[in-house]
Amino acid sequence: MEWLTDQFSALQQWLFEAAVQPIVYAIGLGGWVEDAFDATGWLLVGLIQIAVLVAVIGPMQRWKPVEPVVDRPAIRTDVLYTLIHRLGLFRLAMFFAVDPLFDEVLGMVRAAGWGTMHLDELWPGVSDIPWVAFAMYLVVIDFVEYLIHRGQHRFNWWWALHSLHHSQRQMTMWSDNRNHLLDDLIHDAIIVVVAQLIGVAPRQFIAIVAFTQLSQSLQHANLRLGFGRLGERLWISPRFHRVHHSIGIGHESGGPRTLGGHNFGVLLPWWDMLFGSVNFDQRYDPTGIRDQVESDAQGRVRDYGRGFWSQQWLGLKRLAGRG
Repeated sequence: MEWLTDQFSALQQWLFEAAVQPIVYAIGLGGWVEDAFDATGWLLVGLIQIAVLVAVIGPMQRWKPVEPVVDRPAIRTDVLYTLIHRLGLFRLAMFFAVDPLFDEVLGMVRAAGWGTMHLDELWPGVSDIPWVAFAMYLVVIDFVEYLIHRGQHRFNWWWALHSLHHSQRQMTMWSDNRNHLLDDLIHDAIIVVVAQLIGVAPRQFIAIVAFTQLSQSLQHANLRLGFGRLGERLWISPRFHRVHHSIGIGHESGGPRTLGGHNFGVLLPWWDMLFGSVNFDQRYDPTGIRDQVESDAQGRVRDYGRGFWSQQWLGLKRLAGRG
């Protein structure tokens, strides 16, 4: 892991000096050089992820697809979401718009007596081994991700935003980042605060985010793939996660048009198994939301939008109770 870290740092330094730093000075933002260097790290991670998507997961989708591709415009919109998030554009917007708020929230949390608890210091000689520390932080963050995901399916206001993610009926490796920007902002704020409180180092945090995102891209792929009886209980597969996106079972618990669902885990199925939300059925159902394919009592179906801006606007309307 240390070797990989060194290689990444060298590549980040090269990319920064060759491309990013000259741009920063050219547009008169020399005072932001350190922040630009950190942003280069996220840009590099995104470029690596997109390369893996195209070179590895893409061929896997063509090898064993769940369904034929019939809606390429929907996929192109998902590609746009992926580029916005993986290449750091969303993080750049967050930096200028809400980073001061993050700092204030963290200050309030620490003022309330919540100091940083470094998990890697719990068992000196063991928990501070790099790969052990990484695994510990990964499990804790994944549990928080599970709780966030349950909340997105539990509260009407949050589902109003998160439902955009479930409205994709043409699932592919690009679908993971198809989210409302406000939903992403809430999610990222929680994860950043938790990471700060448990002592995740910046390099570890980048690695955890990158690893999680790549796994999620695989989970959303148009790929008929499970991990077997044992593997399905160790790591979330494309089949396991597709059940979560299935019409009805994935986002309903108490019957049609209710909230809830199954298979909320992000990386590990353990939390679904522990809290009774798991579904190991071997199925590959159509994906989407019931109210976009079945009419209500007034004969209406819900429109979640086709393009990026329409999807964002309709999400805000749902949040306000007008969509």
